[in-house]
Amino acid sequence: MARADRLFRLLSALRMLPQPVTAARLADETGVSERTLYRDINALRAGGALIDGEAGVGYTLTEDPALPPQMFTRLEVEALVLGLAEVGMARDPALAKAAAQAQAKIIATLPDRVQRQAIHAVSRTYRYERRAPLPPHMQLLREAAWDECALDLTYRDLAGQVTDRRIWPLGVVFLDREVQCLAFCCLRQDFRRFKVAQMDAVRLTDESFRPRRVPLLRDFIGQLRETRR
Repeated sequence: MARADRLFRLLSALRMLPQPVTAARLADETGVSERTLYRDINALRAGGALIDGEAGVGYTLTEDPALPPQMFTRLEVEALVLGLAEVGMARDPALAKAAAQAQAKIIATLPDRVQRQAIHAVSRTYRYERRAPLPPHMQLLREAAWDECALDLTYRDLAGQVTDRRIWPLGVVFLDREVQCLAFCCLRQDFRRFKVAQMDAVRLTDESFRPRRVPLLRDFIGQLRETRR
């Protein structure tokens, strides 16, 4: 492997792996001996990379504008284009617009050769069965989850019963034919999955559940995994 390619691979490993990362792990990721790895660390430092740590402790990379940018492989470009195209078909206008803008920004930063790969990607997506258009309160659900604010709403269950609920929105899941909101229901004092299309009169409240969203979502997902075993 050419030395320049090896150094780029080492930079990529330092960016992606949990830090501090040991020399043994870095050597395994880059396919070199630890002795070669130490020389490569020194070469990156000499080139301006801010890498803290030492042998036996582990290494931490501090990002710096002087560092070479990360580069996508051809397969990563395909995955990126395909993933953003899937977002564009979610029937969520705000997300679709954001996906298109994100793709344009990413492609604009790539070298000409990789730009052409992205523009003329092989992978495509199409859905014969599309979801129904999402209700206008999707953005409010996202913002309430981001800000960790409770929502009041009315909800119609599968039996047609309507109840008033206060929920703590934890996340949104896009399934094949519907979208669900993962939430903690204050009425039931338990986790619930609410179908977004069956929500109505969604209103933001002054109640905050910060900083509980992340641990609650972790617990909810853990419960869902247990029930599937």
